[in-house]
Amino acid sequence: MDRKNRNTLVAAAIIMLAFGLTAFYLPVIMLAVGEVSTIAAGAVAILFVAAFFMVFWLRGRSQQGKGD
Repeated sequence: MDRKNRNTLVAAAIIMLAFGLTAFYLPVIMLAVGEVSTIAAGAVAILFVAAFFMVFWLRGRSQQGKGD
């Protein structure tokens, strides 16, 4: 495994761990936000899913510019 592959693997693992922990606590977060507004609770869920895909999309775009 060369350095580039290892760095990619470490970055993906950190991102997945962070999103995994957030997904684990997402119901608690949504219930807390839902006490204020149900629309805001729905927005939290939508933003979580959008952020998951956006992080990998942005990482892919940044790697594309480096001339693989």
